Amino acid sequence: MGYKLDNHMRTSLCTDALAMAIKNRKYPNQKLIHHSDRGFQYCNPKYTTFAEDNSIVMSMTEQYDPYENAGAERINRTLKYEYGLKQTIKNTELAQKMTEQAVYIYNNLRTHFSLELRKPAEVHLNPNIKYKSYRKNKVNLHELTI
Repeated sequence: MGYKLDNHMRTSLCTDALAMAIKNRKYPNQKLIHHSDRGFQYCNPKYTTFAEDNSIVMSMTEQYDPYENAGAERINRTLKYEYGLKQTIKNTELAQKMTEQAVYIYNNLRTHFSLELRKPAEVHLNPNIKYKSYRKNKVNLHELTI
């Protein structure tokens, strides 16, 4: 829903990605949960205030447990290893284009077993489509994690 790539890790980078996600929302009246690790960018009051001002419920890992953020980390792994974003790319503009293309393919062209071989964009736009959940407490797909 939102992403941003640059050659720094300032809070503004995350805020820009969150602003993109907010702009791209298809269901603005649905509850939105933002789950993240406890990185300094996500704990920054400027970032949390921006999220909360946009009616986003903040959620962070407890006691730095990486398994709590497994869904997001799986997407990161896929983008890095299947789409070549793990390699060192010295040109920021090229890295940004590669990231944009990888995210587009992942969301719009790539089928997913957990979505019954459907594409994420298709499932997101059709709330009646059932999909597998590997969570103990199934979350409605429209309670998306950014």
